[in-house]
Amino acid sequence: MKTLVLSILAAVVVAEGPSLSYHAPAPHTSSPVQQIPIIRDERVHPAADGTYSFDVETGDGIVRSESGGPGGAQQGTVSFTFPDGQVFDLQFVADLNGYQPQSPFLPVAHAFPHPIPAHALEQIERGRLELEARAREEQRQSSSHGQANPSRLYEQPQ
Repeated sequence: MKTLVLSILAAVVVAEGPSLSYHAPAPHTSSPVQQIPIIRDERVHPAADGTYSFDVETGDGIVRSESGGPGGAQQGTVSFTFPDGQVFDLQFVADLNGYQPQSPFLPVAHAFPHPIPAHALEQIERGRLELEARAREEQRQSSSHGQANPSRLYEQPQ
């Protein structure tokens, strides 16, 4: 009886064992791949001072231009046409103030629906004054002890 149970168990293990071969998926052939030609590709590789530029245009109407200079400042444009015929244009600047895109397609926040109540403005001002007082107190304590204590306020270094 033990032999019968062991042989059935062995047969189940062998029958349900993992496949030891890999079969790649069949290629997707519902639509042929269309290669889009590059019409224009003009590049100025980075110079010693960091200046660069490139202009690329593809056969499907995508146009991309970008340039940059010393200090990491960049500006550029992107343009293409949606399938419904709308032309998408985007201009951008990236500098010390961050990335600043401009396009009519970008969402714009609604104007604040009403003025900020006076009591909220008073609380904001009170908090600002408390932070200033705390900073002055920390400065006074550190100068009286002859050593600087770490600040608990996060702000631009002086």
